[in-house]
Amino acid sequence: MKKINAFILFSEPEQARRTVEELRQSESISKIFLLTPENNKEKLKGCVTIPIDTLHSSTTVKKIALESNADYTLIYRKPTLLKPGHFALERMIRIAEDSSAGMVYSDYYANIQGIKSDHPVIDYQEGSLRDDFNFGSLLLYRAGALKKAARRMKAGEYTYAGLYDLRLKVSQKYPLVHVNEFLYTEVEEDTRTSGQKIFDYVDPKNREVQLEMEQACTQHLKDVGAYLEPRFRNIEFNKGSFPVEASVIIPVRNRIKTIRDAITSVLKQKTGFPFNLIVIDNCSTDGTTEAIAEFKNDGRLIHLVPERDDLGIGGCWNMGVHHAQCGKFAVQLDSDDVYSAEDTLQKIVDAFYEQQCAMVVGTYRMTNFNMEMIPPGIIDHREWTPENGRNNALRINGLGAPRAFYTPVLREIKVPNTSYGEDYALGLNISRRYRIGRIYDVLYLCRRWEDNSDASLDIAKMNTHNLYKDRIRTWEIQARKNRK
Repeated sequence: MKKINAFILFSEPEQARRTVEELRQSESISKIFLLTPENNKEKLKGCVTIPIDTLHSSTTVKKIALESNADYTLIYRKPTLLKPGHFALERMIRIAEDSSAGMVYSDYYANIQGIKSDHPVIDYQEGSLRDDFNFGSLLLYRAGALKKAARRMKAGEYTYAGLYDLRLKVSQKYPLVHVNEFLYTEVEEDTRTSGQKIFDYVDPKNREVQLEMEQACTQHLKDVGAYLEPRFRNIEFNKGSFPVEASVIIPVRNRIKTIRDAITSVLKQKTGFPFNLIVIDNCSTDGTTEAIAEFKNDGRLIHLVPERDDLGIGGCWNMGVHHAQCGKFAVQLDSDDVYSAEDTLQKIVDAFYEQQCAMVVGTYRMTNFNMEMIPPGIIDHREWTPENGRNNALRINGLGAPRAFYTPVLREIKVPNTSYGEDYALGLNISRRYRIGRIYDVLYLCRRWEDNSDASLDIAKMNTHNLYKDRIRTWEIQARKNRK
């Protein structure tokens, strides 16, 4: 029988004791190691204590690799009670053996305030580079794979990115296999909505963590041949003739509560060049169409109503960008948001010429429906740097807003006809060849309210979104590997 060395966090004695009891019910368990904060002197009978700085450090990973002498290494990453299912560990071993996996993980049950619910996770793929990829908290590594990866790590290299670096290094040589069976129960303590969690990586207090994650991801891209040097194609702004310098594009469907505000914020823009506003009204039924018509006397407004019924946000963008009245630059505004000032459009267009880029991304402020600032406040995506932004973009789930594009480039690429992730796909594609400019002034008020698409998603929808973005990253990595 294949054996397991289990490594669990030891911070709360009673929960650790109960977790140890649960693990010992499996005949596969050989030894149990307690990863213990250096100032904790408590012990549990029959367990080996390993003092650590943090669970996520490179030093801890190397300690685990050194101590693990069984066939497999089990790491439980939470200080809460773990309850493996009946023969769950044996099942994980079986899958690992059959698939030659370097690591296996599974769906699980989440216990939230005493209520157990299904928590499926998603398949790992080449583009699953997010450091917040949800494996669940129970990871079973092939000990040989873990040890090989650990030998390539330096003790003390990372304080926060050690486990992330381990996963990336293992994935270079072995598959990471998802067992889509509910094999254990864990206590879920983070009960925030999806709309709150998605901004963790841009929270300034997490900046040090993010820098380490970027370093680990960048090295991984170099290892697999997908790293891009900071060399870019020159952009020429004299391709073709355009009726105006810039067009603001607003796709909209059933936003009667917000569309007037969005349109007004565009028409108030003061610029040194002509511009227009293209609104693609995608089969609205709630009075949005009539609200748009209220602005018909302003010749800058172009109101398009698609005849097709299969357009997502990306498809609406394609319709606007390929319209004969589209300007040299196509500038984004969502139908429930507004520009922060009357000079936003001017700043965006100026940035194209000043930074010689094919795409510009600005900074926005999170607000409630009444446009009062709410946490996390200003989102400026300072993790983007001219030297490494397009590599680090493969690690995160978004590039920021508002977004603007040089129209000939966008017409060539075309926007994926989806209503989620289409802007991210564009950003990755463009960054492969061209500079992406950044503006760190607040240009945009992003209104968070109950009808936002990502305000509060259930697990199934979050998984669908994350699977798609991982797929986008996979395609992009493949393209970068194959570039000539």
